[in-house]
Amino acid sequence: MIYIKKFFLTTIITFCSYNLAIARPKIPIGKFDKIEIVSYLPDINEYLSKEESNTYLDLGRLHQEYSIAWIPVWITQEPKLVLTKPDSDRYYELSNEQLEKIINTNKLDKAQLLKLGFYTQYGGKIILFLVLCLILYGFFGKDKKKDVKPINL
Repeated sequence: MIYIKKFFLTTIITFCSYNLAIARPKIPIGKFDKIEIVSYLPDINEYLSKEESNTYLDLGRLHQEYSIAWIPVWITQEPKLVLTKPDSDRYYELSNEQLEKIINTNKLDKAQLLKLGFYTQYGGKIILFLVLCLILYGFFGKDKKKDVKPINL
């Protein structure tokens, strides 16, 4: 009777832990589009979304990066300015004339808006380099040779 209880308990624990192991979130690896709002535009009809009413668009920066576990390793597509809705992944591309008009009207600096942050540009490279150095040190690090001398009894 005791063995049957242990068997059922082991079976239940196995099925529960298997279900938890499958439910783990996957670590994202690959190319991802990132949109960040860089300037909030005034709420006027010129910046009103055409698909949705009462939604005003803001100026955002779109770039594509290759990331490993949410750490940006390198930029695969240079940043460009787009119109985007806050808290959305939907964006509208602009022609050069439209972009220049928005920048001149709102007195913005285009170079400053296109500039990516330090972590986005170099953070992943630094972390990847440090991890690689740590791995190489583990393989080729100092091997302390112990002097072992026999003891005569």
